[in-house]
Amino acid sequence: MQGTDWSDLQAFLAIARAGQLSRAGRAMGVDATTMGRRLRRLEARLGATLFEQTREGQVLTETGERLLVQVEAMALAAGAIGESSAAAGGPQLAGTLRVSVSEGFGSWFLARLVPEFAVRHPGLTLDLVASSGFLSLSKREADIAVMLSRPKAGPMLARKLSDYALRLYASPAYLADRGTPARVADLAENHRLVGYIPDLIYAPELRYLDEFHPGLSPQLRSSSINAQHQLIAAGAGIGVLPCFIGDADPGLVSVLPARRIERSFWLVTHRDTHQLARIRAGKDWIQAAVQQHREVLLPPLVPPGA
Repeated sequence: MQGTDWSDLQAFLAIARAGQLSRAGRAMGVDATTMGRRLRRLEARLGATLFEQTREGQVLTETGERLLVQVEAMALAAGAIGESSAAAGGPQLAGTLRVSVSEGFGSWFLARLVPEFAVRHPGLTLDLVASSGFLSLSKREADIAVMLSRPKAGPMLARKLSDYALRLYASPAYLADRGTPARVADLAENHRLVGYIPDLIYAPELRYLDEFHPGLSPQLRSSSINAQHQLIAAGAGIGVLPCFIGDADPGLVSVLPARRIERSFWLVTHRDTHQLARIRAGKDWIQAAVQQHREVLLPPLVPPGA
């Protein structure tokens, strides 16, 4: 970036954070035409396109994301952003942070902790994509992903976030009608089971029932863990839920509570963008939330016979 005008880099940073020329111009006290001229001048000097124009505004290209890492570091060194600047009344983090998480973790764990993040970073727009499946970090569909396994390929950085436990659950009404199983083998003989649709399972880590007892298969199936939870709560059958879902529902009973299985969550970012300030803030928030509420994810073991 030798010879590049710092004002052009500041304009680039403002556009990246605001997502639109007009909003970026207002933040810098100039009009959108001036912002566009500075951007074109910077792109011409670098010989690269830094943004794609969409109906929503300007979206960073891969080259733009790599440049943003460098420019944010320069701005931080200059005292333009960061905690010390924010504490002194300076600019705060802005832009959009998109986090891709599994459906259950997103809706039953992380969503409840979003208000704290929103208060800390009022200038950020948070997209919490909680669904059956994950967005692709390599295709820039998300900034951060909380995945069920460590990626085996691609330009990703991954670290283990936490283990979490799963148990069998049922409603009291179902158990009153069908009886409470005394051993795992009873599940195959006398009970309706709730679980995933086998050919729609998007991750092998979601194959649960066979680990409790070989050959178990669900008669009531859904691709959604939240739908499975509703089926279990409605008295349709017995099913496996993460403890952070099952234990949070006072209308459910843990069946054979001494028996449980464990899985892991992995925090994954893209190698080119993991140092962006907004992504660092998102990672710090998720890691702190998991550390603070670890017993929700991994509750104490229940002794056999308890």
